[in-house]
Amino acid sequence: MRSVSDDQTTKARIRDAAILRFAQDGLDAPLRSIASDAGVSAGLIMHHFGSRAGLRRACDDYVQASIRDNKAKLMVPAGAPAAMLAQLAQLEGYAPLVGYILRCLQSGGELTSRLVEGMVADTVDYLREGVRAGTVSPSRDEAARARLLTDFALGSLLLNLPAGKDPLILAELPAWFAAYVDRILQPTLEVFTEPLLTDSTLLDAYLEGQGSAQSTERTTS
Repeated sequence: MRSVSDDQTTKARIRDAAILRFAQDGLDAPLRSIASDAGVSAGLIMHHFGSRAGLRRACDDYVQASIRDNKAKLMVPAGAPAAMLAQLAQLEGYAPLVGYILRCLQSGGELTSRLVEGMVADTVDYLREGVRAGTVSPSRDEAARARLLTDFALGSLLLNLPAGKDPLILAELPAWFAAYVDRILQPTLEVFTEPLLTDSTLLDAYLEGQGSAQSTERTTS
């Protein structure tokens, strides 16, 4: 992910302030607090975004694009190691975006479902790019694999959220996120690079069972 934008237009400033405020206080944070953080009036939020839901969608779209852009950089063989190291060096800037995602997951609802489905679709796309580039193995079911990886990533973040429903202290969030990444990165890369299972016995048995079940279903229908 990239950090909060350098775009200083009024609309972008409001969106960035909203991401930070929602990460800190949750998605019910008052619009007047966001307006104050951005140095604008609450009415200007309505002018640019139409509603709280419109502001939330703008935040979701920005965060989703940030994830998509930076994950895609890791799928290119020549640039992947440098991209990973650059992202690790900028963890402090990414922490508020992670906090925002965690608040969305806590809140649930239609907009959160939309965000998660968008992340799954993006994961399908950048893994497909990785397959084309030769950095990722093909899958029997691209959509199912993308959903599983998204579930793993979001579930792990949610389980490690430091504040529960209480306000997040943004000044402490970068250190928490850096420690979290340091804890999970090696085992994650290890599992993805050096498969946990030493042979395909279990997968072969499952696929054989699935094939038998489908054959029986066709025969009896």
